[in-house]
Amino acid sequence: MPDRAPQQVERRLPTEESRQLLTLVRDIVAREIAPKAADEEEAGHFPRELFSLLSASGLLGLAYDSAFGGGDQPYEVYLQVLEELAAARLTVGLGVSVHSLACHALAGFGTEEQKKAHLPAMLSGGLLGAYCLSEPASGSDAASLHTRAVKDGDDWVLTGTKAWITHGGIADFCTVLARTGVDGPRGITAFLVPGDAEGLNAAAPERKMGMKGSPTAQLNFDGVRVPDARRIGEEGQGFAIALSALDSGRLGIAACAIGVAQAALDEAVAYATDRRQFGRPIADFQGLRFLLADMATQIEAGRALYLEAARLRDAGQPFSRQAAMAKLFCTDAAMRVTIDAVQVLGGYGYTRDFPVERLMREAKVLQIVEGTNQIQRMVIARHLAGPESH
Repeated sequence: MPDRAPQQVERRLPTEESRQLLTLVRDIVAREIAPKAADEEEAGHFPRELFSLLSASGLLGLAYDSAFGGGDQPYEVYLQVLEELAAARLTVGLGVSVHSLACHALAGFGTEEQKKAHLPAMLSGGLLGAYCLSEPASGSDAASLHTRAVKDGDDWVLTGTKAWITHGGIADFCTVLARTGVDGPRGITAFLVPGDAEGLNAAAPERKMGMKGSPTAQLNFDGVRVPDARRIGEEGQGFAIALSALDSGRLGIAACAIGVAQAALDEAVAYATDRRQFGRPIADFQGLRFLLADMATQIEAGRALYLEAARLRDAGQPFSRQAAMAKLFCTDAAMRVTIDAVQVLGGYGYTRDFPVERLMREAKVLQIVEGTNQIQRMVIARHLAGPESH
């Protein structure tokens, strides 16, 4: 492999505290994540001990209220931390993003009693979360979900199957969307379900193209009893809660995508400046120089787009359209950049001896999760032209 070390991304951070936070993140990346990433992904190993370290370091609840164990950081800082983590290993960056998504419902819509009872352990107590919305027959059309919750005294009884669940089978808690009323979005309610609840079972993990270290599995709810005290928000409010979470979650995916793309660009630049053909580095050839320039431009544009959306969110302004744009652009850019990185490395790029083939396989899933990029285009178009006619 080339010896040329990548230059660190220059970041505009709002406070000295956030700059110190980024230094901590880069130290953890250099010591605990990057050296093991390739081998652990190849082996399909999920680094649960690392997530315990991230929790103890305050990195699993950065965007949440410090009164409940969070970090009180603006979203623009949290997302740049995600980008750094994902650049080192997507299993880690995406895992932190999904955990944050799983905490969103309780933090945003729970009662004060619920927050005091559960959030400290979720945000900084070593727990790991899962977000349970999709089902085998309900993906992009999430409002058609079939998992049902039936009231039984002071409990709810949940029955059904959730699909494509990151951390499925290893999560300590799950935010679950289930049908409690009529068909459609108004009949859905959110619940906080313990990961070890009786009747909750995980299927074998999916055999995925990439992110082999991150378990993705179906979760089966076979008469799982959940106290009404673990219902989040009002009955029928669950779909609105889910959409609120997804707007923020899409920015997490965008940041992870730029992290993957940045890692691929760094590898491509290092290889191109080291590899010699026809008596000079291949980086001297204009065709390749222009390719690297285009890759870098896409990354900078994507980073600017997700940060602008984050700043809107931090200012309390609407950001749903910008979140969809960021998710769409950044993940498409990551796919293009990683493909180009493989091309720069030529035959070596197609081998597992270099990380770009792994980065290319991992980039693909980011165009799919938390709303496919076709769904993002629908969201953006609705903001521009209004709802579709039926």
